Amino acid sequence: MNLTISGHHLEVTPALREYVVNKLDRVTRHFDQVVDVSVLLTVEKLKEKERRQKAEVTVHVKGRDIFVEHSHEDLYAAIDQLMDKLDRQIVRHKDKTQDHHHVPVKRLDANL
Repeated sequence: MNLTISGHHLEVTPALREYVVNKLDRVTRHFDQVVDVSVLLTVEKLKEKERRQKAEVTVHVKGRDIFVEHSHEDLYAAIDQLMDKLDRQIVRHKDKTQDHHHVPVKRLDANL
């Protein structure tokens, strides 16, 4: 898995990088076919008082790209909620890719 963590208008500290990597472990536990992960952390200065922290992630899995973004006043809270959203989408994608077809009851009766 290739992991890219970058910051826009902010420096990605080792503590921030470690926090993102620890949160991404939960996603890779559910779905191990992750090819590439790109995380972008942004600070938007709307006004002097308001500072919005935004976290975005693009996950390239086999057959699909999943993009999730979330904004919050606190960057760590934005990352937490972003990983919750990403986790739900990864589980949904995994559920769609698995084969859930069952043999119809008619076919079972004909074989007996």
